[in-house]
Amino acid sequence: MLDENISSQLVLLDSFDHLAVAKTPIPAGTRLRTPDGEFQTQDLIPAGHKVAIREIPQGEAVLKYGQIIGQATQPITPGEHVHSHNLAMFDMHADYAPCSQIPPAPTPIEGRTFEGYVRPGGKVGTRNYLAVISTVNCSASVARFIAERFPAETLAKFPNVDGVIAMKHGAGCGMQFGGDAHHTLNRLMAGIARHPNVGAFLLVGLGCETGAMGYLLSQQGLVHIDGVSDADRPGPLVLSMQDQGGTLKTVEAGIRQIERMLPQVNDIQRQTVSASHLCVGLECGGSDGNSGVTANPALGIASDRIVACGGTAILSETSEVYGAEHLLTRRAATPEAAAKLIERIEWWKNYVAMFGVELDNNPSPGNKAGGLTTIAEKSLGAVAKAGSTALVDVYRYAEPVEAKGLVLMDTPGYDPASVTGMVAGGANIVCFTTGRGSCFGCKPTPSIKIATNTPMYERMIDDMDVNAGSILEGESIVSAGERIFEEILAVASGKPTKSESQGIGDEEFVPWLVGPTL
Repeated sequence: MLDENISSQLVLLDSFDHLAVAKTPIPAGTRLRTPDGEFQTQDLIPAGHKVAIREIPQGEAVLKYGQIIGQATQPITPGEHVHSHNLAMFDMHADYAPCSQIPPAPTPIEGRTFEGYVRPGGKVGTRNYLAVISTVNCSASVARFIAERFPAETLAKFPNVDGVIAMKHGAGCGMQFGGDAHHTLNRLMAGIARHPNVGAFLLVGLGCETGAMGYLLSQQGLVHIDGVSDADRPGPLVLSMQDQGGTLKTVEAGIRQIERMLPQVNDIQRQTVSASHLCVGLECGGSDGNSGVTANPALGIASDRIVACGGTAILSETSEVYGAEHLLTRRAATPEAAAKLIERIEWWKNYVAMFGVELDNNPSPGNKAGGLTTIAEKSLGAVAKAGSTALVDVYRYAEPVEAKGLVLMDTPGYDPASVTGMVAGGANIVCFTTGRGSCFGCKPTPSIKIATNTPMYERMIDDMDVNAGSILEGESIVSAGERIFEEILAVASGKPTKSESQGIGDEEFVPWLVGPTL
């Protein structure tokens, strides 16, 4: 909360906190006031960093957001900079208390709409792409060559087509046939093929890979996903380089196939649909100390609005939920949803331990330079994106998301891999908060970049879509959240994001495949 009795340079997030966050750089020797009295800064406090406002004995748990973010490794006095030199993570045993704080359902929001592409089966897209999907890295160049033959000027006569994109990656072979990695990659490719932002698709493979196209088709049911019979399709669903006769022949066959598909994809037009068709992926990257103060809680307000409209908000990055998972288990709508989340957290603990890594290694050097110290602190700020509604379900990576309401998808904290999973799961919009300045785009789904602070927003104006740094200047979190919600509706209706305007998003399809490369 913001307290009128605290200096204007500071943000106090909870009355029980041991520290406050600097809105702007605060020189050493600056007199500051808090509800507990005045003190003088002993160090330079960079913007987004923490300053102690109370005595903190060595070994005591340190509170931010009213929650534990770590333990003091030495005595800390008011006015000291609190960071990696005097604060560290320790093994916390949170009280999960599943379903103990289930919030009431939000008041429904009626009448909000956007202009979308209605697909057979009822899914609604916010974009209309034609995707060339490489089933294995061996065919990645061919997929790219095919897509590159359809630049914007060539597509000018197809105004309802947003582009021809190559969905290529570095996997597809060297894995156990029918194993977890194989199934995950199949889910990813099928998720892109059936994505509501994709009007048509073409699979391109080498022919001898583990990720065999026939297995993908039979296991994922792609032959019938768009309601079109095989006899009515404009050509083959798949191209095998070995069957076609090599690279050049496959490229030419792919070009002919795309040329036949384009008129059909162009025939669909936007129409007015309910905002209940929104499926929004929530991501934070390049986070700083203001992420949990401005952009993330503002996005949480927008997330609540999406849920109230009957849509879906997808929280992600399980490795950045660790340390704050108890806030989600307590508001889980069912014991099953809470149990799924706890199981995923335990899996992550065991997984990273196999490599001698700790989850507290997650905050990057950029995160720490921006003021974040421990994974618990980062996670508490990150889950603010989830707003205040009940957690209704938890999904494995790239699983199709069917539930309405707030859900969590198990993804890593690495942004491209995390967003790839949510997009494959059906996200038709991505909202991406950033404090350091991430320039992320992800075709076929538009990515709305939300800045946590005004200086970065102004410095990187060509990449940032929304400025939530205005919260530090007096705007309410609710007002900023409403602005984000309106931006979501505008982008869903076709407004280009900054990343789309720059053509970003062709290289960000990054599957997360757990397991050995054989």
